Amino acid sequence: MRAMPTTLSRSGVLQRWLVPGLLGLTLLIADQFSKLWVVATLGPEPYQRAINLSGAWLRFVYARNTGIAFGLFPSLAQIFIVTSMLITAGALYAYVYHLPNEKPAMQIAIGLIAGGALGNISDRLRLGYVVDFISVGWWPVFNLADSSVTVGVTILAIYLMLASDPPPHPAPQDDGLLRDLLNREVK
Repeated sequence: MRAMPTTLSRSGVLQRWLVPGLLGLTLLIADQFSKLWVVATLGPEPYQRAINLSGAWLRFVYARNTGIAFGLFPSLAQIFIVTSMLITAGALYAYVYHLPNEKPAMQIAIGLIAGGALGNISDRLRLGYVVDFISVGWWPVFNLADSSVTVGVTILAIYLMLASDPPPHPAPQDDGLLRDLLNREVK
């Protein structure tokens, strides 16, 4: 087994994980502190108090989400802990082995996705539900972690749709070989 040069290996790892690691950690901390503030300020019971930021259209209100996104499937809360962990692990696996992880857009996207996912996973493990508090119009109540994952997945999708990968093999210059193969008789 041949080892990579230590400086190149450490430099490559640092280069590919510094931005996502710092961004993810920052988002995880901001998400958890914002949820602690909301519970202390608007709790302990959900939907009892609100802080109106722009009338009833934009406000902070404490809510508990035992389901998945938008409160769907609230009776399956324990399954979503495992599911969330597997999806997060899958995203990290894809980042390491299948995505252009040297690209800043990928680094930002995975940092946003991982930080947000870990924020909500932390809530589920610690509380048994996710703390939500941002209410915008008719949209279901959400949190910073949800926003982070949404923005990260959007960046990832846009990048992958717009990325132009070079073809794996150069296009043939002459169709002569194909014509010869098609004209041969099978013996």
